Amino acid sequence: MNSNIIRLVLGDQLNLSHSWYSSVDSSYTYLLIESMGEATYAPHHIQKVAGIFSAMRQFAKELKSRGHKVEYSRITQTKESDISDSIVSACVKNNAAKVEFQEPDELRLRRILEKVEQKGIEISFCNTEHFISNQEEFAATFKGKKTYLMETFYRKLRKKTGILMEGDQPYGGKWNYDAENRKKLPKNHLLPPPFLVSTDVSEVVDDIKKAKVPTIGQLKDPKYFYWPTNPQQAWDIFDQWVEAGFPRFGDYQDAMTVKDWALYHSRISFALNTKMISPLEVCQKAEQAFRDREDIPVNAAEGFIRQILGWREFMRGVYWERMPEFGDENYFGHSRELPEWFWTGKTKMKCQSQAISQSLQHGYAHHIQRLMVTGNFLLLAGIDPDQVDLWYLGIYIDAFEWVEITNTRGMSQFADGGWIATKPYVASANYMKKMGDYCDHCVYNPKTKTDEDSCPLNSLYWDFFDRNRHLLGNNFRLGMVYRTYDKMSGEQKEAIRAKAARLLKHINDL
Repeated sequence: MNSNIIRLVLGDQLNLSHSWYSSVDSSYTYLLIESMGEATYAPHHIQKVAGIFSAMRQFAKELKSRGHKVEYSRITQTKESDISDSIVSACVKNNAAKVEFQEPDELRLRRILEKVEQKGIEISFCNTEHFISNQEEFAATFKGKKTYLMETFYRKLRKKTGILMEGDQPYGGKWNYDAENRKKLPKNHLLPPPFLVSTDVSEVVDDIKKAKVPTIGQLKDPKYFYWPTNPQQAWDIFDQWVEAGFPRFGDYQDAMTVKDWALYHSRISFALNTKMISPLEVCQKAEQAFRDREDIPVNAAEGFIRQILGWREFMRGVYWERMPEFGDENYFGHSRELPEWFWTGKTKMKCQSQAISQSLQHGYAHHIQRLMVTGNFLLLAGIDPDQVDLWYLGIYIDAFEWVEITNTRGMSQFADGGWIATKPYVASANYMKKMGDYCDHCVYNPKTKTDEDSCPLNSLYWDFFDRNRHLLGNNFRLGMVYRTYDKMSGEQKEAIRAKAARLLKHINDL
């Protein structure tokens, strides 16, 4: 009987602590494939493709150094577009009748991998040993519920892990300090420069170009790639952030400025989502730093831990509970084309140009830029959520479908009609002015609605609620919005509708 077994390692499964690697066995061949299909299912950022391929190559090298048998296929060597065909070819080459997989995080990829079985090859799936919670836990928490509340699941995981707990009570007496985490940066505030690692990815980029992989965005100097491509770099970034950024993270996590792209954010999401580092270990290290140091306030510690222990785990649960139907949700029936300037950043709206240009330059924007800047505009403008999904999935280095589509269709675009968020997250220019300095550098006036130079967000905001009243009018969290709108005169309302119509007709000229 053939005892050769292939074990596939995907580009987002770079967990060196997995039990697969606890012992060396020559009957197992670890297979890593730089797949054209995986590199092109969305218009990926060049930094995302280069970062994943570089991390995969280093991971394979580490496995070899530990004595494991490894087969690696670079993008210039991979003949098949579909990764399942590449796996079958590797089975033939290695005379293997079985393939073992770690559970993929995406339904799309699960279906692709299952095709290997159709070729007469035995397959099996095991846990990735990465996440803090499991799907059974999530399903049991929300069984019979019409909506999912992150806070419910978050508190359950706090109790389960003991993180930021004092016995059975939350540290400090409160579960959530989010209300304290919405401060604008003070004028003349001096931000610390982001700590950057450095990896030469020139060879990887050359291979990407030789293979003619289509990409978006920029990578100015491949010799100094500053996203983590191995666990040590990821922990170095995290440790530096804990030292210099953690104390002020809570206060300014929602702040926005033209002066800096990183602010007080940890920038470890790419390392987490490729499984280079453990989310539980990250939370434990953050808690330990908080308990050991007096300069880290509780709102910073709780706010950071909630992003990982709460939001990240919650979104994964929603993904597997609601897919594939979730991927087709379009509550408002939005169908407008994505503006052309989302691929260039060339718009007169400073908030949009700043967030988009930063995304093209770094493959990164923090959560408020994604939700309340670009996501806000896309929802107000009625952009097709299919196009919104693809843009977010491709442009961000940390974007994988399980975490992207839930945030985009649910939290950002309210396309699910309220399974995740209890109201649409939309805002006028007043929010931009309150939370950052974008309006100070913009040609548009944030204070008016229908003038020639009025900020487009203002009329689009009220037009959004006007045209969707039949869907949102009874929402208990929007009563004040509609009461304010109803106090406007008929002339004001008509001027808003007309202004919004003109803006949307000429959306590529904004």
